[in-house]
Amino acid sequence: MSIQSTLRQHPIWMLVGIALLGAVAYVVSSFIGTLVFGLFLYYSTRPVYNRIEGRVGNPSVAAGISIFALALPALALVTYALLIVFRQLNELTRTTALDPTDFGLDPAVFNRITDPAVLLSTDIREFLSAELVGSVLGSLTSAVETLSVFAIAIINLFAMVALAFYLLRDDHRISAWLLDAFGDKGTLFRRYLVAVDRDLKDIFFGNILNAVFAGTIAVITYSVLNVIAPPALPIPAAALVGLLAGVASLIPVVGMKLIYVPVGLYMTIQSITTAGTETLWFVVLFFLLSLVVVDSIPDLVLRPYVSGRNVHVGALMLAYTLGPLLFGWYGLFLMPVLLVLVVQFARIVLPDLLADEPSTPMELVGVPLRPSQPVEPAEDGSLPRSEQSTE
Repeated sequence: MSIQSTLRQHPIWMLVGIALLGAVAYVVSSFIGTLVFGLFLYYSTRPVYNRIEGRVGNPSVAAGISIFALALPALALVTYALLIVFRQLNELTRTTALDPTDFGLDPAVFNRITDPAVLLSTDIREFLSAELVGSVLGSLTSAVETLSVFAIAIINLFAMVALAFYLLRDDHRISAWLLDAFGDKGTLFRRYLVAVDRDLKDIFFGNILNAVFAGTIAVITYSVLNVIAPPALPIPAAALVGLLAGVASLIPVVGMKLIYVPVGLYMTIQSITTAGTETLWFVVLFFLLSLVVVDSIPDLVLRPYVSGRNVHVGALMLAYTLGPLLFGWYGLFLMPVLLVLVVQFARIVLPDLLADEPSTPMELVGVPLRPSQPVEPAEDGSLPRSEQSTE
């Protein structure tokens, strides 16, 4: 049935559908950052979820383990690394990039918690004293704005986790519904869905997650390494160097070497000219940990899950750069999604629309969401659940 005939036969339902679509678009635009980050959590945990689900056999349990035992602790570690960066920014710029009093924390306590040297040399029970807890609770109780900030943050975190959880558990149902509603095997929509899903997996799990993982490891590694640094030869702005190393991992070929090699050469010159050659051992240790822990481990952990890329590296770099400038923090995740949608539309859909005759079905490569086998309709027209993919 054509669009024109549908409009003539069901005008009221078409108006209702347009109104509902507008309402959904409004909700999505209002929470676009939360939704896009939830999508990132889904793609970044999906390969791990597939392995766990293959062992335990229960999708809900596997999704819960993937989110609560892996994703949330990783987010906590990333948050702590960012707090270290903010503390160092406060020290370098002598401004307040992050004011701890806004969160009910004493600045002295905040500095101690985010200083690995103090944290490693102090009994952790000092940070859990009744006086400190009472001070924090008192500050939070008296700060209505702080409570509202925390409430909004918790609600958004819950929405992100819930979205990732249900996508992990029920993505096969979503893919079956999409294929049943918009096309059968080999159609244009299915090819487009396959290509978009494959590229989003490569980008979110292969690129952005690698940058976040590498940056977190670098921040914590360099900050802890500074604890044993010779007084005359510390790592300059260790946390910021780690953060920049994570960002530089998005650059192909050179990656993090673009950051830690110049820093290491600077430290070598400092060791020879001012600090003394007896401090060269620390420079060697810096290069060794940078190469093995910071540069190699993230690549070895994530690379086996990442297949070949179909989006141009230069276009991705522009998306990573312009996204945060245009949309804010969530632009790092939203702009690559828009890029993939546009690129695959131009590559798959547009040639078919411009062709004089419908194109023949192409052999499918990849999987839409998680089904590893083509979804064949049953006799009653429904789509059965596919076997799980082991990406």
